[in-house]
Amino acid sequence: MLIPLALQPQNKDMFKTGLLTLLLAILPAVTFSQVLTKEDSLAAGLISTNATTVISGYGSFKYSNNLTLETATTNVDRVVLFVGHKFNKRISFFSELELENAIVAGGKASGEFALEQAFLKFDINRNNYITAGLFIPRIGIINENHLPTTFNGNERTYVETFIIPATWREIGVGYYGTSRRLVGLNYSFALLNGLNSANFESGTGIKDGRFEGSNASASALAVTGSLLYYYRNIRAQISGYLGGSAGLPGYQADSLQLESGAFGTPVQLLEANIQYNTNKLSLRGLVSYVNIPNAVDINRAYANNTPESILGFYAEASYNLTPASTRSWILFTRYENLNMNLKLPENGIINESLNQQYVVAGLGFQPIKGVFVKLDYTYRLTGEINPLLIINPYPQSQPYFKEQHFIKLGLGYSF
Repeated sequence: MLIPLALQPQNKDMFKTGLLTLLLAILPAVTFSQVLTKEDSLAAGLISTNATTVISGYGSFKYSNNLTLETATTNVDRVVLFVGHKFNKRISFFSELELENAIVAGGKASGEFALEQAFLKFDINRNNYITAGLFIPRIGIINENHLPTTFNGNERTYVETFIIPATWREIGVGYYGTSRRLVGLNYSFALLNGLNSANFESGTGIKDGRFEGSNASASALAVTGSLLYYYRNIRAQISGYLGGSAGLPGYQADSLQLESGAFGTPVQLLEANIQYNTNKLSLRGLVSYVNIPNAVDINRAYANNTPESILGFYAEASYNLTPASTRSWILFTRYENLNMNLKLPENGIINESLNQQYVVAGLGFQPIKGVFVKLDYTYRLTGEINPLLIINPYPQSQPYFKEQHFIKLGLGYSF
């Protein structure tokens, strides 16, 4: 297979620098997002009747064929049930119960049965509201808007799976507002519980350090903030996160040589994204950077090879072949670049297989609003795996392939 010019090693750094400059320079931003589900209608205040209970949901199913390893799998990725209730004009309740991979216990497969959100929304006025409970802060594109009918391809973007990571929910309180002076400007702030650095894993960044509402330590706290701007067909956002990851009493943190306190052993995340949408063409790009300044202390305490910094970005273009029809045929292509160990502390172990690039291209068919049939091809290119990290080398286990090819076919729905 011919490797695109941007994927060739000698051009990788130049491409990365160019795309970062582009994404960070274009930040001006689309008309308000279209309401598609009952959950969206409740959130937007479009349900006029008081004391109303709303049921909604979404899900996806997938067939995946790894052409390189010659293996194929089928899976129920997720089935989610939303139940919301409007108490009166100002107070509403939102909840989502999610089942991943079909089976939680009692079978050969292992899944997850979890609350994706459970919070109360208090409307102050038409432009401001407060959320309290288990909710998803405004970080990234897919984190808040993760229905399978809102993104192209069978998989959520890899950058927003491992770096941000979607769907990132924690317990706390958030404030959301819309500027009266500058039309199209939205902002948000939130105070949440922090992370657990003991669960960080090499290759998945901070993803496994989330509490997700389960016995979360409130000894570590986090703050998030975002600016979201809509202008004509453009939507642009920048957001940030700062949170502690020790979450231990002072004497325990001291014994592990970790910085204690609400924001001790901090994790910092910055993200910027931009989208351009018309009835035919859609463009989107996102860049995200994670900094863990005390990674050397985390590795000393837990030996989990935590990196000091992580970087990822992607750019995507899609085209609606039938914009005038109620049935949509959408072609898309996406390039993603992830470096899960951009910078390692002195006690980190390099693993070039975590420097990953993806090219995803496919076709989506929407026979009716809320239903999608998806077919896509994925090409993955990584660096070499560190031989010191291979516990059972070939032939005890399969050899590592830097290049892999996948074909995926799936269904997605939301209502």
